[in-house]
Amino acid sequence: MDHSYEEIRSTTLDLLAGREKVSSYDLSQYQHLLINVAGVFLKRETGTVHVNATLSSADSEKFLEVFWGLFREGVITLGLNDSNREFPFFHVSEFGKRLLDGGQAYFFHDVSSYEKIIKTQIPNIDDVTLVYVKEAMQAFKTGCILSSSVMLGVATEHTFLLLIEKISQHPSYAPIFDKVNEERTILAKVNKFKNILEQNMKRLPSEIKEDIDTNFAGILSIIRNFRNQSGHPTGNIIDREQAYILLQLFVPYCNKMYQLMAYYSP
Repeated sequence: MDHSYEEIRSTTLDLLAGREKVSSYDLSQYQHLLINVAGVFLKRETGTVHVNATLSSADSEKFLEVFWGLFREGVITLGLNDSNREFPFFHVSEFGKRLLDGGQAYFFHDVSSYEKIIKTQIPNIDDVTLVYVKEAMQAFKTGCILSSSVMLGVATEHTFLLLIEKISQHPSYAPIFDKVNEERTILAKVNKFKNILEQNMKRLPSEIKEDIDTNFAGILSIIRNFRNQSGHPTGNIIDREQAYILLQLFVPYCNKMYQLMAYYSP
C-alpha cells in the first residue's frame, strides 16, 4: 500500500525522535532510515516486524523527497561526524534535536488527525473556524493547494476577528482597543491591534507574552500573504510542502489567539 508524503515524513520524524524502533540498524545512513520507515509501516499495518522491509517504488520516491526536505529544513545534516562528512551518512542537527525533543511540530495525515490536533490544543475553537480549517485540510489532501491556502487564510482572519469581538465586549479593555474597529481593512485592523497590544504588553501574563510576536503577528502575516497570493490571479502557486507548513503554523497561531481571548473576555 502506498502512503502519502505526510505519512512518510511523520514516520521518519518518529524514528529520528526515538518514538519508533523496528530494527537494529543505526539511523545514520539513508538506506537504513528508508528500511526502518518501511518496517514501521509494516508493523502498523500487519503487526509483523521485518528487519529488511521495503517501500513501494512510489513510496521510495516520496521518501527521497522527505529526506532532502528535512535536510533543507535543517532537521538533518549530511555526514556521520566531522571525519565522515559525506552522503549517504547523515545525523540529526542540533536544531533538529530541539525540534524533535520539544514536540514543536504537529504531525497529521488526514482531516480527522488534523482536527484532533487542533481540538487537543484549542478545545473551545469556534465551530465556524473549524469548518474552514477542515476544508483547508480536505483541499490539501486532494491536491487543491490554492484552495487550501485560501480556506486557511479565511480561518486565520476569522479567529483574529473573534478576538476583536471578545475585546469589544469587555468594559475595561474595549476603550483601549476601540480604534481597531475604526479601520476598514483586515490588514489595517491587524496593524492597529498589534501597535496597541505592544503598548500594553507589560500587563499580559508571561505565558501569553511568550512567543507572541512569532505565534501572532509573524504567523498571521505568513498565512495572509500566501492566502492573498492564492486568492488573486497572480500566477503564484505555493508548493505542497509550503501548504503543509502553513497548516502546521495555524495551530500555534490559533492557540495564542485563544489565550488572548481568555484574557480579554468579559
